[in-house]
Amino acid sequence: MTNNIRAYKNTTPTFGKSSYVDQSAVLIGDIVCGDDVSIWPLVAGRGDVNHIRIGDRTNIQDGTILHVTRKSPSQPEGFPLIIGEDVTIGHQCMLHGCEIGNRILVGMGAIVMDGAVVEDDVFIGAGTVVPPNKRLESGYLYVGNPMKQARPLKQAEIDFLKQSAVNYVELKNDYLAEQE
Repeated sequence: MTNNIRAYKNTTPTFGKSSYVDQSAVLIGDIVCGDDVSIWPLVAGRGDVNHIRIGDRTNIQDGTILHVTRKSPSQPEGFPLIIGEDVTIGHQCMLHGCEIGNRILVGMGAIVMDGAVVEDDVFIGAGTVVPPNKRLESGYLYVGNPMKQARPLKQAEIDFLKQSAVNYVELKNDYLAEQE
């Protein structure tokens, strides 16, 4: 185990095939990553008081914070952080105890808070704040603080959601090849 991948209460992050974690990222505790995941510089992920799950081909970009909410009498399951497949999380985002579907782009500096659910095929604009317990409907662009549904996504934007994930798989593969 490297210094940046750490156990908490005997649980260590695990990674699927061909995943990449930058040496400056710090991941702690109950974090499970799928195949072809990329975790870029200065990402901090703490699966300490609940768990984090990251789906295949998802990329978490520089400076993003991933965290969870503990279980309590008022919230018996707490809020884990669940991120689907083919997701692009932009630079310096904050994802806290929320559920992110498949084929999502979370723009730079966005904040998604406890209990929020983002359905599949969604763009969250840069700097957007998604308040607790909100549901973002599939197929739309959301922007603002607090977030508002701006408009339906165009087909080219929906296609880009998958392509963004593919682009980061290719970039991650380049980084892994450099390490060999």
